[in-house]
Amino acid sequence: MATLMEQRDPGWKLFGKIQPREGSIKDPKRIQKEYETKSGRAGPGNPTSPRQSVRKNLDFEPLSTTALILEDRPANLPAKPAEEAQKHRQQYEEMVAQAKKRELKDAQKRKKQLEDRCKLEESIGTAAQTWNQEILPNWSTMCTSRRVRDLWWQGIPPSVRGKVWSLAVGNELNITHELYNICLARAKEKWNTTPAPATEGEAEDAGSSDRESSLELIKLDISRTFPQLCIFQQGGPYHDVLHSILGAYTCYRPDVGYVQGMSFIAAVLILNLDTADAFIAFANLLNKPCQMAFFRVDHSLMLTYFAAFEVFFEENLPKLFAHFKKNNLTPDIYLIDWIFTLYSKSLPLDLACRVWDVFCRDGEEFLFRTALGLLRLYQDVLTCMDFIHMAQFLTRLPDLIPAEQLFQHIASIHMTSRNRKWAQVGCCTFYILGFVAGFLVRLQTILTTQILRLH
Repeated sequence: MATLMEQRDPGWKLFGKIQPREGSIKDPKRIQKEYETKSGRAGPGNPTSPRQSVRKNLDFEPLSTTALILEDRPANLPAKPAEEAQKHRQQYEEMVAQAKKRELKDAQKRKKQLEDRCKLEESIGTAAQTWNQEILPNWSTMCTSRRVRDLWWQGIPPSVRGKVWSLAVGNELNITHELYNICLARAKEKWNTTPAPATEGEAEDAGSSDRESSLELIKLDISRTFPQLCIFQQGGPYHDVLHSILGAYTCYRPDVGYVQGMSFIAAVLILNLDTADAFIAFANLLNKPCQMAFFRVDHSLMLTYFAAFEVFFEENLPKLFAHFKKNNLTPDIYLIDWIFTLYSKSLPLDLACRVWDVFCRDGEEFLFRTALGLLRLYQDVLTCMDFIHMAQFLTRLPDLIPAEQLFQHIASIHMTSRNRKWAQVGCCTFYILGFVAGFLVRLQTILTTQILRLH
């Protein structure tokens, strides 16, 4: 009786409860009998239906529309000729064989993917052990060896990537954790005393008049940094860390301030380094001649870089170079975004990190070599496009880029033109300016530390 009452409790609908209909509880045998009557199956008192007599001749029950070709025609239509029935059975057997073949192929593909993944994980583990036990303890003597350079090209294991980047980038500016904390305190003080701008336009105007006021631009730009990861946006685990590093840098280099694109570089470093070490690597990375030319928007130096790039573009990809010239597609249209973010915005994150690996080893030359590798990878597609489609394609590259193919194309790029290397093709100016800039910034670091300590 209790069970019966429980079954008659009110049911549910979308918005509230409804009362169950009377007599909703049916005997299972009655349900089975009704089903057999409706489906035409013979029961104890039911005659055999024509459809059931057809299925008696089959040694299986068709489970999908694929097997409908094996069905005989309804009783009110002429029967199938024997030849047609045989043909249909043969077609069905072929379809089943093809389906089994596809399933086998898919299973083999999944098995191979699993094996490749296991091999990759094993190779990464072995490489990490090599870096930790052999290379990093003897960095100064081994970092330039052929063996290490080959391992470097294959990609640094994620577990040691941050350490290798820090060693490769160096700390020419002699930034300490203490200086980072001082700059961060200065940034927080600035945030607390500066009223937030009402609109994005006001923030950009403020940033143009006072570089340190570009602290407000940071807040607007962080939400656009790797939005698909959802870790740098408001409430994400790395939002405050990214905010702190960018703010501290703005106070460390008020002459540069914050420029859009910096957030992507800082974010990649945060994913691989502790906060203070990420700041040190970030400041030293942006102090490189190429990055400083772009982030300070030094038009003359940027044009010199573009001109040098075009020399190697014409040397390596003459057909595509001529197509670009014909359509007036200049390097600034696609290179600026690539260089500003060190490809971290343009390429998938894991692939961008591999580009960073070799960039930390080879310097700015590899950034432009990577650009030529991308153009080589997609040259067949690009040569069929007009100006608009080329610009759209290069400013928004495909989401899936085969890493090994890209690095094969990068390896095939020769950075020599008429027996001149990158450093000799109009780039001597970069290194002179880099030496002078490095000296001035080191001097500024010492002065900044002393001044901020007084505060």
